[in-house]
Amino acid sequence: MISRYEEVKSDLIKSPKVWLITGVAGFIGSNLLETLLKLNQRVIGLDNFATGFQANLDEVRRLVKEDQWAMFTFYEGDIRDFEICQKVMEGVDYVLHQAALGSVPRSILDPITTNSANITGFLNMLHASKEAKVKSFTYAASSSTYGDHPALPKVEENIGKPLSPYAVTKYVNELYANVYARTYGFKSIGLRYFNVFGKRQNPNGAYAAVIPKWTSAMIQNEEVFINGDGETSRDFCYIENTVQMNLLAATATDEAKDEVYNVAVGDRTTLNDLYSAIGDALNQNGYKVEGEPIFRDFRAGDVRHSQADISKAQMKLGYGPEYRIRIGIAEVMPWYIEFLSS
Repeated sequence: MISRYEEVKSDLIKSPKVWLITGVAGFIGSNLLETLLKLNQRVIGLDNFATGFQANLDEVRRLVKEDQWAMFTFYEGDIRDFEICQKVMEGVDYVLHQAALGSVPRSILDPITTNSANITGFLNMLHASKEAKVKSFTYAASSSTYGDHPALPKVEENIGKPLSPYAVTKYVNELYANVYARTYGFKSIGLRYFNVFGKRQNPNGAYAAVIPKWTSAMIQNEEVFINGDGETSRDFCYIENTVQMNLLAATATDEAKDEVYNVAVGDRTTLNDLYSAIGDALNQNGYKVEGEPIFRDFRAGDVRHSQADISKAQMKLGYGPEYRIRIGIAEVMPWYIEFLSS
């Protein structure tokens, strides 16, 4: 039986739409761009290159056809500027709002900037979308919203107290989204991402995510640090699952909106197992991984365990994650090897 995701892609090819992606030069944004252009969609992109890269857009250009790339219009601008948010809305059907300042540690060091980008910027985009009467507004929420709630797996309706400024900002996004649904009748969908990984995820910098950071270190025979005892666990989600959820959410029925959904695979992997999985993938690509990881103190603001319940997304959106962690790591590893050797 054909999946709802396949139906959505087929429908889009038959009847192309106009999409707006904020944070289009970022990791998730550029993967969404690639998928939509390959589906022959018209895409408008907005980014200020705070965490995105021109190289990501250049790579997408190499991966799509010339006529598909011609369907992309890029604006360099900041979501904190309401005028640019209004400008990029012209003719848009679906909004995929990915722009944000991620990273728990960054938010602890600089809560003011995180608040400005993630709350003011979000509200600008939400309001501009409402004023433009777009068909749907889908935004990047975060599993950090679960905070100190101890229960596993994480169910959308049960959250605890935030453990970082970043978590506060992502929760405020959800509150604003719900208020706009009740006050203005403008319904949206929030996607609580659980540790997304894949190609074009930056392995460099102080706030690099764990999979690209460790992969880079292991390829270059550098030290790998594990915060804590290595038994901290996460629900790692390959980028293709995340792209699927964005397209399903954007095209969802009205009954499925004014909701948040977990974006994950519904599994849990410890950092020790993750280290092993990356090592195995590198070995399969001709790299001999030597040495052991170095354990150090737990990191401030981190939760101990995280695992998603994805039944709500399966039931209401037709979500069916196709990639578990080892499959995703095996698929992305050639990209990391090429990226790090260039």
